[in-house]
Amino acid sequence: MSAQRRDPVDAIIDQWATVRPDLDTAAMEVFGRVNRLSRAIGDRMDKAYAALGLARGEFDVLATLRRSGEPYTLSPRRLSATLMLTTGGMTGRLDKLERAGLLRRSPDPHDRRGLQVTLTDKGLALVEEAVGAGLAVQTEALTAALNDEKAGQLADLLRELLLATEN
Repeated sequence: MSAQRRDPVDAIIDQWATVRPDLDTAAMEVFGRVNRLSRAIGDRMDKAYAALGLARGEFDVLATLRRSGEPYTLSPRRLSATLMLTTGGMTGRLDKLERAGLLRRSPDPHDRRGLQVTLTDKGLALVEEAVGAGLAVQTEALTAALNDEKAGQLADLLRELLLATEN
């Protein structure tokens, strides 16, 4: 263990060492912490989005449209694929966001059977505020624990691990 302070994952590793000293728990030390971090930061971000009247899934739709660049328009199919949602799950989110005036659905001028989903001005303003709030949560957590150099090293290491596991 490289850090002097102990976290809940250390306690889990100690328990396994007691009951199964034959196990190599190095991977558990990494992925246990990644999972716990994801949950903790996710919970904080949910609160930041909720303060703006959004759930995380709704934010994801608005953010995907925003990241697509002007005119902030995608097909429902493309949104579903990007967010790894079923069409039914996407329809529910789009219905709610459309009722709130945050996006609009219109016929696709290039495919008369298709639709386009576009951010409204109200949706654009909200997602701009929400992305700032979410990044503030992430930045606060990161800078409270790591300097820029360590944060960069961690990002590089996680990228390597992610690329190796997604192939």
